Amino acid sequence: MTSNGHGRLDTEALREEIRRTRVELGETMEALAAKADVKARLKESAGQARQRMREQAASTVARLRGQAAEMTGLARADMAQQGEMMRRNPTPWAAVAVGAVAVVVAVMVIQGRRR
Repeated sequence: MTSNGHGRLDTEALREEIRRTRVELGETMEALAAKADVKARLKESAGQARQRMREQAASTVARLRGQAAEMTGLARADMAQQGEMMRRNPTPWAAVAVGAVAVVVAVMVIQGRRR
């Protein structure tokens, strides 16, 4: 080695290169160990799948609640409209009621004759 200082710089550069190589080798070994740990990878995959399912379920519940609220509003509006129609013209409903009473009376008469 030379005593003019170049040898010292070369030695320091070589040591720095060795240190970087060791760090890279350590990171590579950690990555390989993580890939080899199948159990941990399966747990992580299952956890991710579980989280996706929870998010999808929450999204579906929110969508269905919105649709239910919309349908409830439509049904209420329809019932209000039908109620208004019945108040304006009760004749069809009265005819249905008379028909129902006639059916009940007919059934009672038929059962009475069988006894």
